Amino acid sequence: MHLLMQVSVPAVCTFNGGARGRPGHVPSFVVPNANEDKPNVLSQVQHRAVSELLRVAPVADDLARRFQEAGFSLALVGGSVRDALLGRLGNDLDFTTDARPEDVLKIVRPWADAVWEVGIAFGTVGAQKSGYQIEVTTYRSEAYDRTSRKPEVSYGDSIEEDLVRRDFTVNAMAVALPEKEFIDPHGGLEDLAARVLRTPGTPEASFSDDPLRMMRAARFAAQLDFEVAPEVVTAMKEMAGRIEIVSAERVRDELNKLIVSAYPRKGLTLVVDTGLADHVLPELPALRLESDEHHRHKDVYEHTLIVLEQAMALEENGPDLTLRLAALLHDIGKPRTRRFEKDGRVSFHHHEVVGAKMTKKRMLALKYSNELVKDVSRLVELHLRFHGYGTGEWTDSAVRRYVRDAGPLLDRLHKLTRSDCTTRNKRKAAALSRAYDGLEERIAQLQDQEELDAIRPDLDGNQIMEILGVGPGPVIGRAYQHMLELRLENGPMAHDEAVAALKEWWAQQG
Repeated sequence: MHLLMQVSVPAVCTFNGGARGRPGHVPSFVVPNANEDKPNVLSQVQHRAVSELLRVAPVADDLARRFQEAGFSLALVGGSVRDALLGRLGNDLDFTTDARPEDVLKIVRPWADAVWEVGIAFGTVGAQKSGYQIEVTTYRSEAYDRTSRKPEVSYGDSIEEDLVRRDFTVNAMAVALPEKEFIDPHGGLEDLAARVLRTPGTPEASFSDDPLRMMRAARFAAQLDFEVAPEVVTAMKEMAGRIEIVSAERVRDELNKLIVSAYPRKGLTLVVDTGLADHVLPELPALRLESDEHHRHKDVYEHTLIVLEQAMALEENGPDLTLRLAALLHDIGKPRTRRFEKDGRVSFHHHEVVGAKMTKKRMLALKYSNELVKDVSRLVELHLRFHGYGTGEWTDSAVRRYVRDAGPLLDRLHKLTRSDCTTRNKRKAAALSRAYDGLEERIAQLQDQEELDAIRPDLDGNQIMEILGVGPGPVIGRAYQHMLELRLENGPMAHDEAVAALKEWWAQQG
């Protein structure tokens, strides 16, 4: 099956070889006034797009024919076209149409394997077909007023009207189906080849319509490794405060996508430099003013970005949001705990405890789940625990407590602790690495002997009540805790030894 893409905007780019290529031939783009290399770049881009779109053509064309028979238009649009041009189109396909949502449902329901209406209030109908996740959205425009946190949605009548309301030119391209007409009224293809983010209209108008697009600029820069056009950065700086009109949930979702991207430093730097972070994550820019007592050659902000990147390098099964958030937030308690000592040193005593509380407060404000808040806060609280034991030999008791306190977060704590070493002193870095290797070896040895993952007292609650002849109540909890401390300190005890220890404790209670 041959896929032909005709270009609808000759001023931007045209195909060599006429309107009807021959089977197997991939026409190349010619860009007027382009430098010598740009046609080759665009040819490669278009070649990737043809390959990608050929793969999804059976499903896309089948759906398009159904819309056509019903008297409506359909086009692949936005991120799907962008990703096809980048050679990274997945199984999520975005379409736009002049059909209203109720008409879309009538067309899609008999065809799809499953249909959902979660986004229908915003003109979007979701469907699944042959392993593809599909969204069909009616041509629309949306804008915020100065007080509302929700966009006002109105439907449009043309694809050009729909594309101009898109966030960036690289997301404002479409492929009309089934005729395969490439529509690019805002020069998105050139910007894609140049790896730059621009807005279809003025950035001021775009960000006024939907301030979340400022966060999306940072997110796409991080995901795609693109540069943001200077006029877009300027608008972000001037309009950063407008982000406060957007709901915390939407901001959080964009922040998550940025953090788990391939180049989070790029996006985070943009968020901080433009002032957006002052409104959504003020603890991060606050680190720029601080000096890390262990790493005097860099400020805490730079140290934090390095820790994040080093944590990413230790990930084993793809991006780990919990680990990355912990790396990003692990030192946010330092500004509040900074003290200038008499000997000239700077100290940050208990910054991990303060930072854990700050982490919890910020994550709750961003509407993170209670479970994620708990896990990230705990990692921030524990990230210095390894250094608290010094460089000496770890006792069995210390190892047990380390494992018990980390619980199911132990593997992430290993990664965070290792990542927190950013010294340029190779000898010091090697020593820290060897010390942590030793700790992990000790943990492995004790796990083989004692099942450290589930440390419990040698007597359970029922046994304690029977031995003491006491019913349920606070005293049983204290007895249980005492037996747990003995277990952590001394390791497993024989049953008779545990009973004797419990009775000794009970006698001491009077």
